Amino acid sequence: MTTSQLTAPDKPAAARRQGRPGIALAVIAALQLMVVLDTTIVNIALPHIQGALEFTTTQLSWVVNAYTLTFGGLLLLGGRAGDILGRRRVFVFGVLLFTAASLLCGIAQEPWQMLAARALQGVGGAIASPTALALITTTFREGPERNRAFGIFAAVSASGAAIGLLAGGMLTEWLDWRWVFYVNLPIGVLIAVLAPVFINESERHSGRFDVSGALTSTVGMASLVYGFIRASEDGWRDGLTLSAFGVAAVLLTAFVLIERRAREPITPLRMFADRNRSGTYVIMMSLSAAMFGMFFFIVLFVQNVLGYSPITSGLAFLPVTVMIVTAAGISSKLLPVLGPKPFLIVGAVLTGGGMAWLTGISPDTSYLGGILGPMLLFGFGMGLVFVTATLTAVSGVAQHESGAASSLLNATQMVGGSLGLSILMTVFGTAGRTEGERQLPSFLAESTPAQKEAFATTHELPPPWGHQVLAEGISTAFWAGVGLVGLAVLAAVAVIRVRKSDLEALSGTAKPGAHAG
Repeated sequence: MTTSQLTAPDKPAAARRQGRPGIALAVIAALQLMVVLDTTIVNIALPHIQGALEFTTTQLSWVVNAYTLTFGGLLLLGGRAGDILGRRRVFVFGVLLFTAASLLCGIAQEPWQMLAARALQGVGGAIASPTALALITTTFREGPERNRAFGIFAAVSASGAAIGLLAGGMLTEWLDWRWVFYVNLPIGVLIAVLAPVFINESERHSGRFDVSGALTSTVGMASLVYGFIRASEDGWRDGLTLSAFGVAAVLLTAFVLIERRAREPITPLRMFADRNRSGTYVIMMSLSAAMFGMFFFIVLFVQNVLGYSPITSGLAFLPVTVMIVTAAGISSKLLPVLGPKPFLIVGAVLTGGGMAWLTGISPDTSYLGGILGPMLLFGFGMGLVFVTATLTAVSGVAQHESGAASSLLNATQMVGGSLGLSILMTVFGTAGRTEGERQLPSFLAESTPAQKEAFATTHELPPPWGHQVLAEGISTAFWAGVGLVGLAVLAAVAVIRVRKSDLEALSGTAKPGAHAG
């Protein structure tokens, strides 16, 4: 629908939508908030989900991975669907699917039910999220009006992580962990009702769906992640572990071949031809891997070892979000002066420093004495990278492909987070088993008969032996996180060559909306 059509007297519905841009933006921003919030709101509830549905610690990572893998893997396909079928139509469908999946998550009684619903939630998010950003261009005129809308959209994306942490804590503590999913129901229904009234439909474009590319990449990455997590529990020689890696290799190879031959590939491989863009994807994948792992394990530590309530846990992570937003603001202002490379290097180094600091975690570690400092350093480093990476990812890209480049960055971030968490979980599981064997003689000698009976059922050591096992596993896993961040530092130093002059044409072209948590 063109701008002239929006104001034509014979289009009263369109005119009414055009006359309420504030409501339209609120609807779009509410969806983005709901999707971004869901990457963190569940984290605070993880220990309670684990207890209620009897997940092991390694299996628990799938509550995160099932969502992020389908979200990241299908994100580009969701954007293509909006272009071909109509963005508002696809937006509403994605919202309804996400909402229905949230209900299924809330009523889950078995681990497999939760994981299936979380995967479906990711599909809904992948359909709705890219169309939400694109709908701003359909609804708002180019210029100050659209720039203002993009600014609000970006602010909502940045604040979603913090809101999710606090909301997750309050809902889990005051009501029940299931409400971190139920809270999406009234919001999703309201968005689906208001969208057709206040948001303009976009013109349809001819095109093809690269379903085979989307499926081979998503299932291939899921198989790779499963292989790592399976190895953490059953070892590297386990038949299913090796089979998972074999399936991943076949599917990911098929994905590359499909994308090379597809007329309209879901992932244009030419995007990787530019060294700056490829380097940026490596940086964001590596840092996201470390960030997902840090959030996951620190939540377990502060609740299971330090005994924090869900609300206190949410507040404990709030300084990280504050540092991310602060550093992002600093980098935005100084990018035109210093160029992107210093921010990518310094940001990656600070993130790695924070992760290395966290490797000293032990059962005696306090929040103020050993967790807050490294998390602040970690958050500031991530904030320096976020805005810089978004701009660098679209540097040198034609205007009509800037959306694809930034969407690919978001997909890389989500998939990288899943892969990184699975790698850290593998290290955690191996180190935890070794430490558990070391603690077992002490447990058998000093524990009560009731503790021995419980151990025979659960095969998990109770405190204080279990705290030592958990802390040792987390500490070792964080060393793997340091290695992942080291890859980002290497890419920032050796690969990135973009200069500040290369970014001058990008003022206003970078698409906000990269997830910060």
